[in-house]
Amino acid sequence: MEVTISSLHFKADAKLENFVREKLSKVASLFDGVIGSEVTLKLNQSSSNENKIAEIKIIIPGNDLFAKKQAKTFEEAVDSTIDALKKQLQRRKEKIRGI
Repeated sequence: MEVTISSLHFKADAKLENFVREKLSKVASLFDGVIGSEVTLKLNQSSSNENKIAEIKIIIPGNDLFAKKQAKTFEEAVDSTIDALKKQLQRRKEKIRGI
């Protein structure tokens, strides 16, 4: 699976990129049809603590899946985004199976 990571308003370090790739590889193992994913990490310029935003788009045949979450750290934002995408993948699998 091809993973594209882009960061806006900051430079993502290798540790964060590896964390994102590891999480996405686990999601890809749940569904055979995953072609790739696009991750956008944003640093919101607001004064609040929860200014880290993670947007993840998973490319699969048919309609792509997308989730966006905001949290205090990028790791938290990625985790909650991955959880939302897992639910979407589960619904997609059930729909394909006709359940």
